[in-house]
Amino acid sequence: MSKTYIPAGYAPLLNLYDTQKAISLLKRVFEDTLCGNLHLRRVSAPLFVEASSGLNDNLSGVERPVSFDVPAAQRDAQVVHSLAKWKRMALYRYHFPVGEGLVTDMNAIRRDEIPDNLHSIYVDQWDWEKVIAPRDRTLDYLKQTVQSIVDAMAETQRTLYAVFPQLSVLPRLDTSLSCVTTQELEDLYPDLTAKEREDAWVKDHPTTLLLQIGGKLKSGQPHDSRSPDYDDWTLNGDILLWNNLLGRAFEISSMGIRVDSAALDRQLTLAGCDDRRELPFHKMLLEDKLPLTIGGGIGMSRLDMLLLGKAHIGEVQASIWDDETIQACHDAGIILL
Repeated sequence: MSKTYIPAGYAPLLNLYDTQKAISLLKRVFEDTLCGNLHLRRVSAPLFVEASSGLNDNLSGVERPVSFDVPAAQRDAQVVHSLAKWKRMALYRYHFPVGEGLVTDMNAIRRDEIPDNLHSIYVDQWDWEKVIAPRDRTLDYLKQTVQSIVDAMAETQRTLYAVFPQLSVLPRLDTSLSCVTTQELEDLYPDLTAKEREDAWVKDHPTTLLLQIGGKLKSGQPHDSRSPDYDDWTLNGDILLWNNLLGRAFEISSMGIRVDSAALDRQLTLAGCDDRRELPFHKMLLEDKLPLTIGGGIGMSRLDMLLLGKAHIGEVQASIWDDETIQACHDAGIILL
């Protein structure tokens, strides 16, 4: 059964060519605005890393990376799942000062992803990371940073709608940030699943920072899984926006203040991942050799979908789809790139 959902009466607001022009404009405007708001500089990033480096993102711990050997270097490589750990190492290697950071295009392959309207095996996002001072490891600093990201999205939307007036029928982003913890959601909606809780809350709070993801709740289950070695589970969050077209909460970014040595030590034990302590990246962190940082990924295709009023992620990125998805989109007149 296809996991594709086509809203009743859906028709794209932009044709194929204008969609491509709008994507290009969106990418330029948002990246420039984000860099200005957060004091970021653009750098180049890898598509793959050495398997033995410990730099690849383990996501929830069960996803299989795309792996291959490099005979000329006598190394094994993995296509990145994300750049969460690589970015922090780059800030260290490039000697970024406190208060400044980097942004890069992240392209990944997640072979075990189950495709639907929002998910593809191809992942593209703006990956960013910024050096912070010890005094900045607070929820207030996290919230201020999220507000700057939301403001950059709203500025990008205003520019897009000026150039493409067809888009002006779409709702304007609500820049008023609502904050709620995963435990507060469980307390409010104990009989709902994690995603149902998000939908119930974000419908009434269309721009939400969902806080503290990764650790177990009172129920004994985490709201969602997080790798233990990049975000501090007490200082992280997802930016969720209400997608009126799809009628659901829409995760646009996963981010957070990163682990310091104490948080990493605690979370590796909680997650049963003590074997990672001997990996080069983790050893440097445990020895306080890496800078304190905040960072995250902002989905390019997700933001394209939201600001261009698209129903399926395949309308804004090229990927591989199952036969049922292809047929469902064809029947609805949706062109998959």
